[in-house]
Amino acid sequence: MQNMQDMQLFTDKEILGDGLAAQKSTTEHFNTFAGECVHENVRNVMLEILEQEHSIQKEVFDMMHQRGFYQTPAAEAKKVTEAQQKFSKSVT
Repeated sequence: MQNMQDMQLFTDKEILGDGLAAQKSTTEHFNTFAGECVHENVRNVMLEILEQEHSIQKEVFDMMHQRGFYQTPAAEAKKVTEAQQKFSKSVT
């Protein structure tokens, strides 16, 4: 019988992918909670938690990206400029 340490049931990619999916779901829920709070103190706590959850999500994403599990192609300069122009108009 193999030692449990010798048996890896899930790959690092699967574990991190599951963690990233969980963080995405968590941030979505806390964002909704914060947006629908009637009490300012509770809303502020929800926003603090949301910020912490976004930090965790970024850490998991960075781990996946560094290990090549989450590939992101480089953005074309033209598309970056177009997006900046589009969204800067909606802010002003």
